[in-house]
Amino acid sequence: MSRPARVIEAEPLGELRVRLAFSDGLVRELDLGPMLHGGVLEPLRDPAEFAGVFVDEVAGTIAWPNGVDLDPDVLHGDHRPASGQPPTVLREHILRQTG
Repeated sequence: MSRPARVIEAEPLGELRVRLAFSDGLVRELDLGPMLHGGVLEPLRDPAEFAGVFVDEVAGTIAWPNGVDLDPDVLHGDHRPASGQPPTVLREHILRQTG
């Protein structure tokens, strides 16, 4: 059985958008706006807060200094969120090894 893909790189793109690279070579640009409503997620709608995104290497996903993290399987597109809307995929491609 193969291991699930996990986030290895994250780059905030502004306007609640982020570019994520996964361990299986998938790169996705996502608009997380549809997911960031209510409770602990609401503060991330502030551009300054959102820009603090980083990769939690233990969990294999993205997180913020306020302790919020998102399900890497939802970010990868393998599952829908338990509640709320999934992120909007703006662009995706797979990096292929050369040589």
